[in-house]
Amino acid sequence: MPRPAGFRANSGCPRVESFYYQAGCLFITLKPTAQKPGALRVAVLRIHVAGLELEHPVMNASGILGSSPEALGRLARAGASALVTKSFTKEPREGYPTPIAVPLPYGLLNAVGLSNPGLEGLPSLVKAARRLGRPVIVSIAGSEPGEFAELAAAAEEAGAAAVELNLSCPHARGRGLELGMDPQTVGEIVAAVASTVKIPVLAKLGLVDRLVEAAGKALEAGARGLVLINTLRAMAIDVYAMRPVLGNRVGGLSGPAIHPVAVRAVYEVYREHNCDIIGVGGVEDWRSAAELILAGARAIQVGTAIVTRGEQVIDEIVKGLENYLNEVGVKSLEELVGAAHKQ
Repeated sequence: MPRPAGFRANSGCPRVESFYYQAGCLFITLKPTAQKPGALRVAVLRIHVAGLELEHPVMNASGILGSSPEALGRLARAGASALVTKSFTKEPREGYPTPIAVPLPYGLLNAVGLSNPGLEGLPSLVKAARRLGRPVIVSIAGSEPGEFAELAAAAEEAGAAAVELNLSCPHARGRGLELGMDPQTVGEIVAAVASTVKIPVLAKLGLVDRLVEAAGKALEAGARGLVLINTLRAMAIDVYAMRPVLGNRVGGLSGPAIHPVAVRAVYEVYREHNCDIIGVGGVEDWRSAAELILAGARAIQVGTAIVTRGEQVIDEIVKGLENYLNEVGVKSLEELVGAAHKQ
């Protein structure tokens, strides 16, 4: 069958997959141009959160492939819109004895113990990560306000785009959740950091009784945004060994089991404070990511799903969100942020 004059089946975008004539008309089947995994996305998913401009809302959670330039490079190639490092402390930490993680039918239980090279290892990782072309968010975990401020200053000097204050690790003694459960302490730590650095400060809060109040104190003290939530304090017991499975006995539960809890936390904090939130907790696919966005999150962090399915899950979630926006007839992700509050 002759082709129309000037017609080229391989020209243009999208490409022509096939064509045929019927009743004097030309019918064309188009094949969308494949997008390489990790390629930055179209403007429909572009979002601003806490002073950061992101090509799309999906990034890794702290502690997931964030401890080396090579691991962060994998995330960048998978398409993460920002790169979040593992938490840094002032002094090096070896972490807890093994086992440090155990898979469960409903998630992952871990107690790594904030193992990291300390302040001395922070600058080199940040400088290497910056070359990957994504905003670098440095997670820091101090034991008091001055220590947080010192770590934040080092992160800023190394070129970090933002700092994430770990105020919610459920198993770090004298750090994390032990600090984050007191709203007054949260405010003091955020104030110390915000008065020291000019880059955005994010407060990562966990599930505590006074979460909404703690969120308010963080915002009042200068936090540009919140990261909600962290893993939940939990335990698993080996019924034959008759002892806790983890070397630290208690760890943090992540994965699908905590997702509804994260959605509720984001919803309640957004309802009260109408602030910039990065949602994290059991995100496995575009649908669970969309739930957090509808609850009020402007961006999403993925943790356990990267561990169980690989970093390519980032690209899958982004593509799913693109399709979802088209399906519901929304032109911009911005329109969906907090939309569940309008119903």
